[in-house]
Amino acid sequence: MNQNQSSRRAALAATIALAIGRPTSAQTGYPDRPLHVIVPQPPGGGFDFVTRALSERLGTQLGQNVVVDNRPGSGTLVGTELAAKAAPDGYTLLTGSISNLALNMGLYRNLPYDSLRDFEPLGLAVAYRYTLMARKDLAQGSLKEVIDYARANPGRLTYASAGNGSGQHILAAALWQQAGVQLTHVPYRGAQPAYQDLLGGRVDLFFDLSSTARAQIDAGNVRPIAVSGGARLANHPDVPTIIETGVARLELESWFGLFAPARTPAAILERLRGELARVIASVEVADTFRKAGGTPLNLSMDATRELVRRDVERWSRLVRQLDIKPE
Repeated sequence: MNQNQSSRRAALAATIALAIGRPTSAQTGYPDRPLHVIVPQPPGGGFDFVTRALSERLGTQLGQNVVVDNRPGSGTLVGTELAAKAAPDGYTLLTGSISNLALNMGLYRNLPYDSLRDFEPLGLAVAYRYTLMARKDLAQGSLKEVIDYARANPGRLTYASAGNGSGQHILAAALWQQAGVQLTHVPYRGAQPAYQDLLGGRVDLFFDLSSTARAQIDAGNVRPIAVSGGARLANHPDVPTIIETGVARLELESWFGLFAPARTPAAILERLRGELARVIASVEVADTFRKAGGTPLNLSMDATRELVRRDVERWSRLVRQLDIKPE
């Protein structure tokens, strides 16, 4: 055997040894059965919409079904805790957002999970703003007029939410606090009963995800007052941002993405992140989110980690400052 042949065989042996020592997800057979994505809210909301837009396409990429598993309860607490305590094997994932990963950290004194410690981000797909709506016959036509009236008439105006500690509640409470006014909170069990009373004129104001609010605005059932993002919505370009109104320096976009339990093997995380990134980057998925009023995201993993960390720290701290308690 000549020297070149010996060198090639030595190199091949080293490559094989390295592969044996560091198995990939393909070598472990992952995935060899369906995956489940836990959605911590009932079907029909923002969590569910985003999950279903991603899951079928992710399943195609992975060669396995990805099952949407709605696990509502205690806001978003039940499903999120279930995912945090799931086996870290890549077969149980979580749809994460501001509400279950950031707001809950401030709401619950003894939260059974830590959003930054117990989950690994796989990718963020889309961000949605919130729109503040008024019943269509409310005398106040702008956010400044709402604030001026509330300052002169503490507690007279009412605002709905999907429940104590929901995104709709906390965003509104933060706005009223920054503006230095008092409004009466009317919590509901979900967004649908809140809409029923808003349309029926029994409550004055309601913050909701802009994607859901759009249908009611376009139908003329409610009046848009302001949006929570850093820029106006393309669908409603005449509606100012909260910051533009001069009432408060407040901005929020609620992101949605997929997360895995901490301690999931690195090779599996790498596989999931790569396949999910292809799904998120597809024109079809971006168009789906854009048509629903969202802003498609396509972030690096470093940028994803930083955004999640920043929002968890910022919003959990604000919730504690507002002294908002869960139901």
